[in-house]
Amino acid sequence: MQAFVRRQLVHNFTVNIGDASFFGFGLGIASYVTVIPLFVATLTDSPLLIGLVSAMHEIGWYLPQLLTADQVSRLARFKRMVLFNTLHERLPFYGMAFLALASPYIGKEIALVAMLLLVIWQSLGGGFTATAWQSMINKIMPEHRRGTFYGIQSSMANLLGSGGAVAAGLILLAVEAPISFALCFAICGTAMVISWYFLAWTREPDNDAALVMPTSASSQRMAYFRANIGRILATDSNFRWFVIARALAMFGSIALYFYAIFASRRFNVDDGELGVMTGILLLFTVIANPILGWAGDRWSHRVMYAISILLAASSAGLAMIAPDAGWLYLGFALLGAAKAGLWTIPLSLAAQFGTPSDRPYYIGLTNTLIAPAAILAPIIGGALANGSNFTFAFALGLVGGVVSAAILLFVVREPRTVNDAVPATPVAAALGGD
Repeated sequence: MQAFVRRQLVHNFTVNIGDASFFGFGLGIASYVTVIPLFVATLTDSPLLIGLVSAMHEIGWYLPQLLTADQVSRLARFKRMVLFNTLHERLPFYGMAFLALASPYIGKEIALVAMLLLVIWQSLGGGFTATAWQSMINKIMPEHRRGTFYGIQSSMANLLGSGGAVAAGLILLAVEAPISFALCFAICGTAMVISWYFLAWTREPDNDAALVMPTSASSQRMAYFRANIGRILATDSNFRWFVIARALAMFGSIALYFYAIFASRRFNVDDGELGVMTGILLLFTVIANPILGWAGDRWSHRVMYAISILLAASSAGLAMIAPDAGWLYLGFALLGAAKAGLWTIPLSLAAQFGTPSDRPYYIGLTNTLIAPAAILAPIIGGALANGSNFTFAFALGLVGGVVSAAILLFVVREPRTVNDAVPATPVAAALGGD
C-alpha cells in the first residue's frame, strides 16, 4: 500500500487541491461568515437567531462524525462513501438559491425556517462525510507530508475563496436583493459540482488486511464499537485534554460568527466593504495555511494550534477596543490567520493519536465530543450580543481562547512522542469471546 501511495502522490495531491480550490471558491461566494449571515439578517433582526444558523452549521459538521467511525473502520476503501455523502453538502446550495428567490413571496418566518433546514442538510452532509474523507486523506498522504498537504489544500481553497468573497461583495452591491443572494448561492452550487469531479479522480489503494475491521452481526459490531470508544476515553488522558482544549477553542473562535454583523451594525460598514474585509480574511488564511502546516510537520502541530487559537482570541480583543471600522481590517487579518490553523491543524493533530486501526475512532471522537461546545458558542455569543454591542460575546472569545491555548501548551503532551492509549482491544475480547 505504501508503494502505491508513493507512486500516486503527485496525482492525488493535484486532484485533491483541485477539489479544494473549487470548494473554497464556492464557500467564498456563499460564505458562512458573511453572505449567509447577511441573508439571514434580511429575515430576522435577532442576533440569537443569526447565531443559531452558525450553531446548526457546527452541529451538522461535528456531531455525526463518531456515528460513522465504526462503518469507516471496516471499509477496504473510503472513496465511495466520501463521494456519496459529500453530495449532501454540495446540492443544498441550489436549494438556498431557490429559497432566496422565493423569500419575498413565502414570508420571512417560513423562509427563515427553510434556511435553517437547508443549513442543517448541508452541514450534516459534511459531518457524515468527514470521518471517511479524513481517513482517505490520511491513507493517501504520507504522515510527514500530511500537514503540508492540508496547509496547501486549505491555502488554495481560501485563495479561490477570497476571489469568491470579493465577487460576492460586487454582486451584493450591483444586484438587488434577494436576486443577489440567489446568484451567490447558485454559483456556489456549480463550483461544488466541479469540485466533486476532482475529488472523484482520487486514486486510493485497499487498506492493509490487518487494519480492516471484521464484518459481523450488528450487535457484535456495536459491542466492538463501544469497547473501543470506552478504552480510548478511559486510558488516553492526553487525548482527553486535547478534546477539552478543542472544546474551549470553539469559544475562543467566537469572533468568526459575529465579525461581519458587528462591522455592519457597529460601524455601518456596507456590503461591498464587507466583501473586501472577507477577502482580507481569506487572503491571510491563504498566507498562514502552508506556513502553519509546514511548521507543524517540522516542529509541532500542537504548538501551531495553540498559536492559531491565540490569534483568534486577539481578534476578539481587538474588536472590543476598536474605535472605528479601520481597526477591523487588522481584526479580519488576525481572524484569517487564526482560521487557517483552527481548521487544518486538528486534521493532522488528531491523526497522531492512537494506532492506524484506531484512527477512525479518534477522528470521530475528536469532532463529535466538541459538538456541544460548537453548538453553544454561537448561541451564547448571540445571547450576549445586544444590538450593535458585542462586547460580552467578544470577551467570552478572548477568555476561552487564552485558556484553550494554555492547556495545549502546558498540559497536552506531544502526541508524536507520547501515547497513553493501550493497544487496541482484541476483537474476541470486545465481543465477549475467549
